[in-house]
Amino acid sequence: MTMKGPSRKQVIVSMNVENSVNFMKDLSFHITNINRALKSIKSDIMADFIHADNRSVVITTTKVAENLDLETIKRYVKNTNNIKMMQVELPRLSQSKSFLKIIGIPYLKEDTNKPITADVVEKIIKNNHIFKNIVLASRPRVIKVLPKSDMSIVWFDIWDAQSGVKAKSLINRCFNMGSYITTIYNTNMNLEVLQYKNCWK
Repeated sequence: MTMKGPSRKQVIVSMNVENSVNFMKDLSFHITNINRALKSIKSDIMADFIHADNRSVVITTTKVAENLDLETIKRYVKNTNNIKMMQVELPRLSQSKSFLKIIGIPYLKEDTNKPITADVVEKIIKNNHIFKNIVLASRPRVIKVLPKSDMSIVWFDIWDAQSGVKAKSLINRCFNMGSYITTIYNTNMNLEVLQYKNCWK
């Protein structure tokens, strides 16, 4: 399922939580300096305000940003004091979200008694070629299929075009997770309902 995203007049800069917290400490200062940087390249957009949203800093602008605007904002954010540059992703315009799930994943990591975690899944996704040019919109969620099952389902969201073209490139694709062959399926966004149905005491 693909859900239409927010206004395109938003520049989203994904980063870790520590960077986000540090950046949000002096928003008036950042607005002034971002607008000064945009003015220096003779851009016709300005930053109106900034807020944090799900592992990202979101900069709302007066018009839709062009590539040079995005590059200028990236350079400013990465050079900000107390920001770890390697933990800042390229700025992008707001997009739609597509909702997907991965079936066929064991609940426990192979040869261990430890459950598969979101960090493990995220690392596998980032390192697998079928996810090239795919950006996660949130952390993956790992849910046990049934209370007594040894398998799990991973739910994950990606940034996509309104047409869902990126999701379509992944649906029904298979890939290895250890010795297991997993498959990607389309799904809806009502994860909370599914979690409730699969809960156990």
